[in-house]
Amino acid sequence: MKITIVAVGLRQPAWADSAVEDYLNRFPKDWSVTVKAVKPELRAGQSTANIMRIEAERIRAAIPHNSLIIAMDEHGKDLTTVDFSKKIRAWRDAGESLCFLIGGADGLDPELKAQARMLMRLSSMTLPHAMARVMLAEQIYRAFSILTNHPYHRA
Repeated sequence: MKITIVAVGLRQPAWADSAVEDYLNRFPKDWSVTVKAVKPELRAGQSTANIMRIEAERIRAAIPHNSLIIAMDEHGKDLTTVDFSKKIRAWRDAGESLCFLIGGADGLDPELKAQARMLMRLSSMTLPHAMARVMLAEQIYRAFSILTNHPYHRA
């Protein structure tokens, strides 16, 4: 299975980079899970809509060809971990490559969100972007552990 996380923001705190890398390194070779960071647009007096449009162009350039897109969004579907693992299983069984999108400080461009197969949220609370990356990487790993009967998930 091939999964890509495309996230706006080049510099994350060291603890976040370390945590994400730890989860990514746990996957076996037949689960390729990577993160592609894209440059956030500088504010410089620009409108929020223009910033999101420019960031959307950068995100689109980073999305692997023929990937099923899941956009992280505060108004997205709220899944339990088990439900998330069932979605991952269905996509895996259908031979889909997945691409999860994490927007910048202003979120994702509405046109980009409209192109996504699904909008999903990690929490009802607002999370810092670094924490969102860590949580998403961990939940993908947890879904993997559920699907492979690995003891990481014990619920």
